Formats: sequence, C-alpha cells, structure tokens
Amino acid sequence: MSASKPAPPSPHAVHADGLPRRGRSNSTVFRLTLGFMLVVVLTFMGVEGWRAWRDYRQAYAMAQDSVRNLAQATAQHAEDAVRQVDVVTAGLRERVEGDGLQHIDTARIHAVLAEQTQLMPQLQGLFIYAPNGDWVVTNQYVTPETANNADRDYFIYHRTHAGRGIRIGNVVKSRSSRELVIPISRRLDNPDGSFGGVLLGTLKVSYFLDYYGDFQIDDKGALVLAMRSGEVLVRRPFVAPGAGQSLADSEIFKRYLPVSSEGVAEVKAVIDNTQRLYGYRALTSYPLVVEAGLSRESFVGPWRHDLFKTGMVLLLLVVGLSGFGVLVLGQLRARMLLEKEIGIAHQALRDMALTDSLTGLGNRGKLDLALAREIERARRQDAPLALIMLDVDYFKRFNDRYGHPAGDDCLQQVAQAIQGALRRSTDCAARYGGEEFAVLLPDTHLEGAGKVADDILRAIRALDIEHADHPEHRVTASAGVSSSMPARELTSPLGMIKAADACLYVAKHRGRNRWYAGAGCADSE
Repeated sequence: MSASKPAPPSPHAVHADGLPRRGRSNSTVFRLTLGFMLVVVLTFMGVEGWRAWRDYRQAYAMAQDSVRNLAQATAQHAEDAVRQVDVVTAGLRERVEGDGLQHIDTARIHAVLAEQTQLMPQLQGLFIYAPNGDWVVTNQYVTPETANNADRDYFIYHRTHAGRGIRIGNVVKSRSSRELVIPISRRLDNPDGSFGGVLLGTLKVSYFLDYYGDFQIDDKGALVLAMRSGEVLVRRPFVAPGAGQSLADSEIFKRYLPVSSEGVAEVKAVIDNTQRLYGYRALTSYPLVVEAGLSRESFVGPWRHDLFKTGMVLLLLVVGLSGFGVLVLGQLRARMLLEKEIGIAHQALRDMALTDSLTGLGNRGKLDLALAREIERARRQDAPLALIMLDVDYFKRFNDRYGHPAGDDCLQQVAQAIQGALRRSTDCAARYGGEEFAVLLPDTHLEGAGKVADDILRAIRALDIEHADHPEHRVTASAGVSSSMPARELTSPLGMIKAADACLYVAKHRGRNRWYAGAGCADSE
C-alpha cells in the first residue's frame, strides 16, 4: 500500500521559533532595512570624512605654498637691498683708499653719497668715519663737528678685525635721523694695511616694514628678517629692538636650519607663542634668514567653519534619515509583533485542533500528521518506527454501570498513565477514538516497543480503578504493537495502524489485559 501524501503547508505555517513564514520574512526585511540605513549613514559619514580630510590637506598644502612663496619673496627683497649697499660701498672704498683719507675731496664724495642715497630708497645714509670715529663725510649737507661713532659695535669690530667683507650689524637708532636702521659697514685700510676708518651704509627698518605691509597675511601672521645668529632685525608685527628678540632658541634655528637652508615647518613662535606654519630661507650671500609665517587659525579656521556647516547638513540628513528609518522600522516591528501574535494564536488554534479536549492528548488528526512525518523521517535515516494501539477493556460495561461522567474521568486517568509511561519527548500519545489510544515511538524496534507497551499496561493497572463488570474487578487495557523499517519495506500510516490494530485484536482475543506484537512474538500478562 503506498504511503499517503502529507497535507500541504498552511499559508500561515508556524516554524519552531514561533513565527510564521511571513513573520520570518518581515524579520528579514527589518534586518535588511536596518542594515541598509546603517550602511547609508556610514557611507555618508565616510565620504564626508574623506572630503573633510582632503580639504584639510588642500588647505594645508596651499598654506605651505603661500609661506614658501612669501619666504622666497622677502629673501630676494632683503638680498637685493643688501647687495646694492654692498656694491656701492665696495666702489666707494676703492675710491677713498686710492685717494687716501687725508686727501679725499669732501665735496665730491659728499655729492656721490647724496646721489647714491637718493637712488636707493632703502638707504637712510652713507657715512665715512676717521680712525678715531669722527665723521669725515656723509650724504647729509652738514657734518656734525662733534659727532663720533667710535662707540658703535661695527666700529669696534672693524678696528679689531682686518676682514675686507661687509658686516651687517644689529638694529640701532640713527644719531642723525633718530630712526631705526640696520648698519652695513666696511673697514677702510691705510696703504700700510693699518686701520684707516669705517665706511657705513644704513638701511631703514621702515623700508622693510613698508614692504612687508603690502603682503596680505592674517592678523596673527608674521614676517621676520633676522641675523643668522638669531637676532631679529625686522619683524611684522613690529617689535621694538631690545631683549627677548633672539630666535636662536627657536625650533627653526635649532632643528631645521642646520639641516636645510630653506623649507617649511609648523612651530610655535618664541616671541609671542603663536602656533604658525613658517616658510624659512637663509640668504645665499649674506648671513641673514627670513621667515614668513601664517597662523594655523588662518587656514584651519575656514576649513573648520566649512566642516561645521557640512557637519550640520550631514547631521540634519542623518536625523531625517534616522527619523524616517525609525518610522519604517517601527511599522515593520509592529507588523512583526502582529504576525507573531497571529502565529501564536494560529499555533494555539492548531494545537487545539490537534488535541483531544477530554484527555489532553493528541487526537486522531495529530496522530495522522505525526505518523506520516515520522515514516518519512525514518525512511530518510534508515531508522525503525513502532506504533502501539491500546483499548480499555470492557469500557462499555464501565459506562453502563458508572455513567458517562465516571467514564470520562476514567479515560482521563488512563491518558495520564499512558503519558507518564513515556520517557522521550519524541514519543507521541494520542486518543484514537472512544476508549482507544495510540502511541507512536520513533527510533524504536519491536522489542523496545513491547517494553513500552508493558510499562503502559502496568501503569493503567496501577491506577486501581474499580470496574465491577471486569473479571479482575479493575480497569485494564489491551495493546497491539507493530514495528517497521520504512527504508527497507513498504510502509504507510494506514498499514501501520492496521498492523497494530490486528495485534490489538489478537491481544483481546487471548483474554485482554495484555499486549501482543504479532505472529511469532510472545504475549505478556
């Protein structure tokens, strides 16, 4: 006999987790929606983060180019200004030393000095000093008779050093014009090589300040012209000459200049403690260094402002997306909860439909479903399957004597005894109809099924329910046991039921209160 086909799954079929298929689908949609939202938000944040980093690098690179160009421009300007004075004083020295300091034509030299001063806007003045420091001739129309510069550092230096090159000194206040100047001096020698005086050209500090003022830099930016030893000559913002203006201890002079004569570095200024990005450059011909600095805030500030605006837009976008997502996810969650409740209710109805209301055991419908399912499983796994059919002995007599309420109570106690005799959760007990019961035993051979049948009959006898119309005066039951190997023999639900029912008939025919397992098997009291 062919196996009967299992019933098609319900459109609301419930899985082991309590959710119907539709609920599981909604759960998947919920997770996918949440995952998609997170991916979108993280993508937005990643893209904007990358863009912000790129913009920062671009702003930083542009600032580096700016300070590098500023340093190059100011270095070229300083070198040109000093070189012009260098060339002029070199020519004047040759003329003065050739004529001799005692024989120079003062009027002619004065005219030359005045002309050169007018031609070079950086010059405050040109001066020739005698060996004792007295003013011999200047570019000015009147030479002070009492003026003497023997106390100046440059004069003392040339009097004690025989070098022929120019010397650039620290900023001093001019005794003729009272303005700040940078002295550029040369030694004059007598024909015998002895000290013959000093030739001096003075550069106006204001000339550099005016030039630096034309550059469009931020309020906290700085342009500096300094000696190679670190003394500041000119600075924008202006700082009056005095103590605390040396850059010798700055990071650029200590760490960077010894390695490279030009470059870019972000350091904190030693004069005003402002963090700046500096471009620095050492002059090739003269012991001077220029620094051009932009405050970090000048290029980070606009970037930060743009980042803030972008962040606000991104925040609004994320909040809007999150709000929409919360709404969608809330709807999905509500639908999932509703589906779960429907699934639970459906399962409850299904359980009720498959449960015998009197005994609490499964009904015949449940047995049919379980039997078909277990036959297929046993066929796949090459496992045995056993079925026990039980019948309460002389139950019609019991009802006739004690009434149907007592009969119902008797069946309930018998059902509990059957259920109590089962040891595995996979074993299935059902009320087949009237006073007849069935027990399905997966993975059980005939011998094991007989042992279970024996245990059940003992449990029913142990109830010791009075039955006056029974030969033994108590309620008993009879059982028939069948077993099959679906993978090796043709097996169907109806075939197993008929086989077990036939064995039950044999047990009852042989006197009841016993179980029978088919031809060739022993029966047991």
